[in-house]
Order: sequence, then structure tokens, then C-alpha cells
Amino acid sequence: MATVLTSDATLKKAGVTVAELDASDRDSKTDINSASSFTDEIPPLGAPPEPTGKVRSMWWTRFSRDPDSIATQPSVFDDPATLELYRPSPRYENAHRFDPKARWTWGEEMKIVRKIDWRIMVWAFIMFFSLDLDRSNISQANTDNFLQDLHMTTDDFNLGNTLFKLCFLLAELPSQMVSKRVGPDVWIPSQMVLWSIVSFAQFWLKNRASFLAFRCLLGFMQGGFIPDVILYLSYFYTTKELPLRLAWFWVSNYMASLIGAFLATGILRLRAVNGIAGWKWLFLIEGLLTFAVGILSFFLMPPSPTQTKAWYRPNGWFNEREEVIMVNRVLRDDPSKSDMHNREGLKFSKMISVLMDWRMWPLYALGLTHMIPVGPPATYLTLSLRNLGFNTTESNLLTIPSTVLGIITLLLACYLSEVIDSRVIASVLLQFWALPLLIAIYLFTEQTSQWVYFAVVSLLVGYPYIHPIQVAWASTNSYSVGTRTVSASIYNMFVQASAIVSSNIYRSDDAPLYRRGNRVLIGITCMNIAIYFLTWLFYRGINLRRAKIWDAWTPKQRQEYLDTTTDEGNQKLNFRFAY
Repeated sequence: MATVLTSDATLKKAGVTVAELDASDRDSKTDINSASSFTDEIPPLGAPPEPTGKVRSMWWTRFSRDPDSIATQPSVFDDPATLELYRPSPRYENAHRFDPKARWTWGEEMKIVRKIDWRIMVWAFIMFFSLDLDRSNISQANTDNFLQDLHMTTDDFNLGNTLFKLCFLLAELPSQMVSKRVGPDVWIPSQMVLWSIVSFAQFWLKNRASFLAFRCLLGFMQGGFIPDVILYLSYFYTTKELPLRLAWFWVSNYMASLIGAFLATGILRLRAVNGIAGWKWLFLIEGLLTFAVGILSFFLMPPSPTQTKAWYRPNGWFNEREEVIMVNRVLRDDPSKSDMHNREGLKFSKMISVLMDWRMWPLYALGLTHMIPVGPPATYLTLSLRNLGFNTTESNLLTIPSTVLGIITLLLACYLSEVIDSRVIASVLLQFWALPLLIAIYLFTEQTSQWVYFAVVSLLVGYPYIHPIQVAWASTNSYSVGTRTVSASIYNMFVQASAIVSSNIYRSDDAPLYRRGNRVLIGITCMNIAIYFLTWLFYRGINLRRAKIWDAWTPKQRQEYLDTTTDEGNQKLNFRFAY
């Protein structure tokens, strides 16, 4: 993970040990006696958790934690000099609970994290489930003569997907700006209500023109939702806790496909009821479900850890002690989270500076290309199954194996990322997974058994979904709340642009085997492997260069740099990029 090194203390920030302060090298302006007095007054800190025994599990790290021992980890707030540099601004909504001397036990922290999981994370899961239910049911509609009913071709379908992704992309930054101004607790439920209305209104689709118009509206309403929710979750979780939560967050994507397949199997049987097509009932019923979730979200999303009280929740979710622990453990992990109020807007100049930050460009490039190799086969899975002779019910049910496999590989990839602490190795696995399967599909002929085709495509579509790893990677390397807000949107815009590209690789004149399209996918997969390697070299090179300068300085020189530098966020010489 990315780290920020302090200059004059024995600290551990994100698992990085900083050299002990040499009093003889301290700046003459620093009051030694005052610093010593500060150190004498503060309570003892907790030791970083260590793995049980000497065996580090491949899938998870089991920590030995005495519930009654101190959990408070060393941070920049334990040194009087760096305390003032990183002290939360009074405008920060949780500033009244900040206490550099606060201490708590592992038992208390674990209890609070479980409470946050149930009250915050579970509902985030349900909201994302609703998003994917509404944006992916077009795939199930395809199995019910959707294209024929609207007198469209697969090229029209591709155009609709392209317009959806384009509008989704264009809405990313505006949505983040609105969310940062009014608060994600207000904007996210508003988004859900708006897009659910568009979703169930697809019941009245008549032709190609109405299909394209509704895809544009749906994409524009849903754009920005994902980075908005991720920013919201970062208010409650530390940087080490968030990646695993994001993995489960994206499991909802697969659960929407899994449950959506079962729902579609039943709902599409309503075809011809009252003379109405089954896909119309699908859009109507699932859109109304999302509408209900959107309304409930207004009541189930508190603005922050210290703002859970409301007229319908007079006692709030957390007591004062719990609020102190939540706020201080998050800030000790990442002091930059107190940079802005949760209802503080971003300036246009900030957006430009983040966009021009060349240190983030490799991650944007990966966002653009990493999903292309698996995008077309996944999008066309149900349509391909219908073309192979499977009926509507069979086509929907046959998507279940790849969905279950996708959940398993997603979680394993995210666990692996944390265990080996390497974003590049965990992320590039997708490319090595896809390459041999794409080659196999390219070699298929019209005589290939439909069950062989189904098995290989299901394996391909069950790829390790490493998007949560890269989202957390981009967030970590952005550092501050303001830059993280913008960079999350920019990264997701590149991901949506990737979807636009992938939705146009399989063309009707290349059907049904799409041999030309599969050649393109194989080439892009090989290119991605090279990009991951270059990204590893890029961030490793920056870190080594910065470490050489930083380690050569005395503690006095380091403190002088921190006090006088105009560098911000990930530009600082004591910042280390994750890779």
C-alpha cells in the first residue's frame, strides 16, 4: 500500500518504521523539553498486530489479537511537530471527536468494525445490487426476443450499449461534484430514485429510437454512483479494511447476475400476459424494486460516523465512545481524510491539477484496457447461448456457473492482493486467465460442440474481477480526499470508455464465431501484460528515487522540508506509491 513517512519520530504508518528521532539534529526552533513532556503525557500505544506463528496463509493472514490489549496504532499524531501539520481542520465534520491521546482495545475496535459492516456495508451492498440489477437486465431481456420485438439488430444493441457507457462516463465527474457539495448521503439515494424511474419506464419501449433514448438516460442517471459509494465507505474504514470490503461490494455485481437470472427465468414467463412481452414485465418489476431501495436509502445512509442521529433515529447508531474510536482510528491510518468537510465542494482548478497528475496516468491506462479482453464474451454470453440453440430459460440458467465462478475468483484475487501486498501481480492475473481461453475460442469452428463452447466461455466469463483492487489502488495513490474524489471519477471514466470500446469489437458481419473480434482481444491481452510490467517499473522507480533522497537527509532536513514544501499529496518526497 502507499505510505507517508514522517520525519522526526519512531512511528509506524501503514506498516513502515521511521527512524528514531535524534534530538541533537532537531531544528533549533523546536522545544525539546516540550516534546519530551508531550511524550511523557501520552498513554502507551498498541503494538502492530503480528501473524500467528510463522505460517502466513496464502488466502488470509490470521492475526493474534488480545481483545483487552491496546489497538491504537502509532501515527503522525504522536509527535508534537507532525501533530500540528496533520491536525484536522475545524471545518472537518468529525473534528470534535479527534483526540490524539485516545486509546482503545482490539475488542472495542473489532466490535465497532462489525457494527459498521452491518449498518453501512450491508446497505452499500444492497444499493450496488440494485444498480447492477437495472443495468444488466438488458442481457436477460435479450433472451426474450427483445431485439426482434423492437425491430433491431445486434449493431443497434451495440449502439445502445455504447451510448449507455458514454453517458455513464460523461456523468462521472459532474456526479462527484454534486455528491461532494451536497453529501453522498443525499445524492446517492437521489440518483437511485431517478434511475429507477427511467428503468421501469422501459416498460413502454416501442422502437429503436426509444431504446437508444432510454439507454442514454439510464447511463446518465447511474454515472458516478460507484465512486460516490466508495468515497462514502472511506469515511468509515481504514485503508487496510477497504479493499476487502470493496471485494464484497463487487460481489453484489455477481449476485445481481445470479439472482437476476432466476428472477428473469420467472418474470419472462409472463410474456403474452395481457398481450405484453416478458421483457417489459422484467424492466417494470425490477425497476420498482430499485425504486424502493432508493427511497429507503434516504433513511439508511448517515452523513458520517458522528452524524447518525436523525428525527427517525433520535439516539443514533453509535455512542460518544464509539464515535471517538471510529474517527481516530481512520485518521491515524490516513490523516488526509480530514482535509475536507463531507459537504465541501471541489474547485475547478483542483480537478485540472488532478487530471494533470502524470503519476496517476498508468492506472488510468490500465482502467482503459484491462477489461476489454473479457468484455465482449461476457456481454454476448446470453445471446451466444440463444444462437447455439438454447431456449430462453436454459440461456438464463446457464449463466449461473460463470457467475458463481466469478464470485470465487474475485474474492481470491482480492485476498491475494492483500496477502502478497502486490497490486500488479494480483491484477495481471486476469490477463493470464483470459489469454489461453481466448485462443481456444478463436480456434472453435461451426462444428464445435455447443457444450464445449459453453464450458470455455463460462470459464472466461468467470474471470477474476480485479476492478476492486485497481479502484483501491488508485484511491491509495491519490492520497487526499479532494484528489481521491476526482481521480476515482477519472479512473472510472476510463473504465467506462473501455466498455465502449469492448462493446464494438464483436460486429454482426463477424457473427457467429467472431473470429476477427477474438484476434483483437488476444492482441489487447498481450498488450495489457506489457502495460502491467511497465506500471510496476514506473512506481518502483519513483519510490526508489524518492527513498534515495529522503534517506540521505537528516531528521532536521526532513522536518524543514515538511514545514516549507509546496508539494501536495502524492507529490511529497515522503509519499510512497503502492504497486
